[in-house]
Amino acid sequence: MATIELTKPHDDLKQGWRQLYNGYATFYKREMTDEIAGNVWRWLNDPDHEVNGIIALMDGKPAGLAHFRRMPSPLRGEDVGFLDDLFVDPDRRGSGVAQALFEQLRAEAKARNWALVRWLTADDNYRARGLYDTLSIKTMWNTYEMQV
Repeated sequence: MATIELTKPHDDLKQGWRQLYNGYATFYKREMTDEIAGNVWRWLNDPDHEVNGIIALMDGKPAGLAHFRRMPSPLRGEDVGFLDDLFVDPDRRGSGVAQALFEQLRAEAKARNWALVRWLTADDNYRARGLYDTLSIKTMWNTYEMQV
């Protein structure tokens, strides 16, 4: 079994990260342009930007990614974490990559003193939801978007 290494995004991983991010966009049927990907990559590599990233490597190649950030929780009066994006290369699913990304995310949350990390997923993302059900508690909230 291959070893999973976790790291922050850096220039040597940009191409592999982009392939994963393209796969993530395709999964959610979203257009991925060079401009969008370039903005996200800059955010991930800017220590002053809110968005952070973790890349999982197997055999030295990107196999999964997680993008997360701080999110104020006014009713708690404190910050919590928000997981924006999680994606594992389809050929690496079932290998422990997602679990390793969540373990690192938990460590990052503890280091930032966040009591919890929240995320959304598509209702029909059954495989991911099966994993999420083992790692977390499904809430009762529905999500809405107001176009501006």
